[in-house]
Amino acid sequence: MVGRYLAGVLSEPAWLDASVEVIAGGRSNLTYAVSSTAGELVLRRPPLRAVRPTAHDMVREHRVLSALAGTAVPVPATVHLCTDPDVLGAPFYLMERVAGVIARGGLPAGYAAAPADREALGYGLLDVLADLHAVPPAEVGLADFGRPDGYRERQVRRWVGEWEALRDQDRPDLDRLAADLAAAVPAGPSGAIVHGDYRLDNVVLHPDRPEQVRAVLDWEMSTLGDPLSDLGLLLVYWRQAGDAPIGGAMPSATALPGFPTRRQVAERYAGRTGRDISALPWYVAFGFFKLAVVVVGILARQRAGAMTGDVAAGMAATIGGLVSGGRRALDADGVE
Repeated sequence: MVGRYLAGVLSEPAWLDASVEVIAGGRSNLTYAVSSTAGELVLRRPPLRAVRPTAHDMVREHRVLSALAGTAVPVPATVHLCTDPDVLGAPFYLMERVAGVIARGGLPAGYAAAPADREALGYGLLDVLADLHAVPPAEVGLADFGRPDGYRERQVRRWVGEWEALRDQDRPDLDRLAADLAAAVPAGPSGAIVHGDYRLDNVVLHPDRPEQVRAVLDWEMSTLGDPLSDLGLLLVYWRQAGDAPIGGAMPSATALPGFPTRRQVAERYAGRTGRDISALPWYVAFGFFKLAVVVVGILARQRAGAMTGDVAAGMAATIGGLVSGGRRALDADGVE
């Protein structure tokens, strides 16, 4: 089906013999490698049965990737968008496949082995985020990509609503964290393009130059909003030496010698952007809360049969650790 469709829309008969395989690592939108003698593409589509369909909008993801082409933010080139659900059962899009390293769960053996390389990798990842937040939305055709006013309040309502919709059992600590976050929403500017899930394993790194991000992936949560939300979530994932273990939901590569600390990352971002980061602990706490809700959602999709394999194995135990991390961050005076 995919090969025949591509041969028609791309006017290239070589796609008729295309092979399609799942790319490992996706827990939300489904990602496939499509290969033929004509080349390699990546196909993105929503989950087979989305628990919350509005979180899997292929048109928005395709739009932001297309808009950012040619900016300082490295993104894969988009190739085709299909909005006809009769083709594959849901809208989907295709983009180029960018060669490089994706550090899922850790760095590949021998990659960025020297502490200096890891430091450069860490700051390179952070600098791309700062570059994203510097892109003027109107100049790339994204002036109406979101509603910046009230962004933080809407985010709290949305994720608390996600938790209520997905509620699998009584979790009083998660309820208390949600209530305390809602009661302490900080003020500040909004309006930047935000990725929504920016982290080490959502980028493609150069195979020989770890400091160079070749492509930023997984834009399904992108919008116009508060850039500190991206930084806060990045710091949730930014584990460092001495951190209490949380579980399989948290990659550990940044705990290796050489990577900057969370405080150094925050200071680098403030220096690059000139933004006031005094309220950053709230954003880190909110990032922990969102990730806890995401894990609840993964468990819900697994129970509903919408995900292949037992991806939920071992994940239920991470929820408590994430809630505890959110509580520590919310009660902190600064980035630890």
